[in-house]
Amino acid sequence: MKEIKLHGNSIIIGKNSLDYIKELQIKRAFIITGGSAMFKNGAIDRITNILKDINAEYEIFSGVKKNPSINTVMDAIEKMKQFQPDTVMGIGGGSPIDVAKAAALFYEYPELDIKNPDSLILPKRRKKIKLIAIPSTSGTGTEVTRASVLTYEEMNLKIGLKCDAFIPDVAILDADLTLSMPKSIVAETGMDALTHAVECYINKNIDEFTEVLAEGAIKGLIKYLPLSYEHGDYEFREKVHIYSTMAGSAFSNVGLGMAHGISHALGGRFDLSHGLLNAIALPYVLLFNSRDEGVKERLNNISNVIGSDIIEEIIELNKKIGIPLSLKDAGLREEEFLKDFKLLVENSMKGSTRVNPVKVTIDDMIIILKAIYYGRLEDLKIQS
Repeated sequence: MKEIKLHGNSIIIGKNSLDYIKELQIKRAFIITGGSAMFKNGAIDRITNILKDINAEYEIFSGVKKNPSINTVMDAIEKMKQFQPDTVMGIGGGSPIDVAKAAALFYEYPELDIKNPDSLILPKRRKKIKLIAIPSTSGTGTEVTRASVLTYEEMNLKIGLKCDAFIPDVAILDADLTLSMPKSIVAETGMDALTHAVECYINKNIDEFTEVLAEGAIKGLIKYLPLSYEHGDYEFREKVHIYSTMAGSAFSNVGLGMAHGISHALGGRFDLSHGLLNAIALPYVLLFNSRDEGVKERLNNISNVIGSDIIEEIIELNKKIGIPLSLKDAGLREEEFLKDFKLLVENSMKGSTRVNPVKVTIDDMIIILKAIYYGRLEDLKIQS
């Protein structure tokens, strides 16, 4: 038996989607966002003006950085205790939305200890706090997923906490917010979305519902991500925004794979973005996984759908949108990479690597990580 939940109550798309906030019964909104981007592009002003129009009070918690730690969540919760919101709104990239998801849940359930992830038993739903996700980047899919990815600094590891109560009630996909994205963010977040779709598509837990979503997201992202990167027109940005959410809905019900396990380990250790790490790792992981006949068949299927070899297409797409071939090319120094390498290998075996379609050994992971660092795709090709 398998329970499928594609999202919360509503996904809002189309022009001026932010206006949907007027339809919600909000009295006290706690807005969680990143640094300055959402202020500069006018998104925060648009939201606060709407809240004023409906006579709702609000407080803004800003400054959430990439790879946010549990300390950021705890800081937000302390502010929420003073403000006592009925609604939490996460706006921006994946990081502020993940913080909003965790803050809403742990605020409502103060008896839960976020500092001890191994002992956490998380509830299936929130009963008091409404949660609204407003992504400004197109990649994480966190606006519809049951995960909140946070960094546990003492462990040098990013952990995806998971429960249905993390799924936002409303996801607002206002593509106007994506127009201010720099090209590098378009590339990195877009490849994060593509990694979600591809890893979901080859996961052994795939089902008929999510197969359609994952396949559609792959087709759409392969077509529209380079156009969104090159031109930045509203039409192309909106397409990528929607396909990113489709990928999020798909993988939330299926799981991912080793690319994410590796990127979480690297992201917890080095100051590199999650999307960039996924983009670099994905071709290597797919080459390794193609030794499995079932994975190979699915990769052939999706290759036929898009009209070219999926692995080669991803490598070429990375080149088109400025993603380096290797961690070394991304600027990670060799001595940094090799320092505490044993721990990096161990952490890469955790998380989504546990549900990789091909069982991975420690010896495999050593080869994979070094191939990704030095750019040696040939190390993972199946020997004939």
